[in-house]
Amino acid sequence: MRISIAAIGRLKAGPERELYQRYAERVDGAGRAVAIGPLKLIELPESRAASAIARMGDEAARLIAKCDASTGSAARIALDEGGKSMTSTAFAHMLAAHRDAGISELSFLIGGADGHGKAAKDASATRLSLGAMTLPHGLARIVLVEQLYRSITIISGHPYHRA
Repeated sequence: MRISIAAIGRLKAGPERELYQRYAERVDGAGRAVAIGPLKLIELPESRAASAIARMGDEAARLIAKCDASTGSAARIALDEGGKSMTSTAFAHMLAAHRDAGISELSFLIGGADGHGKAAKDASATRLSLGAMTLPHGLARIVLVEQLYRSITIISGHPYHRA
């Protein structure tokens, strides 16, 4: 099952991008053994619309277009503060269940500074929260990619996750 992270905004060169890349390489390396990956990052520019509602709508439309789930063998998960909170183990089980159900691509959507537009939330099979605290979008990507790696190690029985 391929994984994509579609995000509004770009990670600048430096420590955030390096940390993201470190975990992305781990996902790709460890994921092969459990049929998860490769991981693709899609970075989209922030909307220049005048209002927050218009920005969220524009960004939602572009995220959905980049992660087409119309084939039935793909699914989207929107990262959203109002979404479901999961333990790392539950997240790993969810990934494995999507893989085992024949989902060919799982896309994680990360909205812009104003959050997700209604269309992105409605087009997603799941809304997932990384926690109750607000995270900068770059840091949310890093947390997500680390949790993807952690999930792969849980699925494969690797001792990285010591819960």
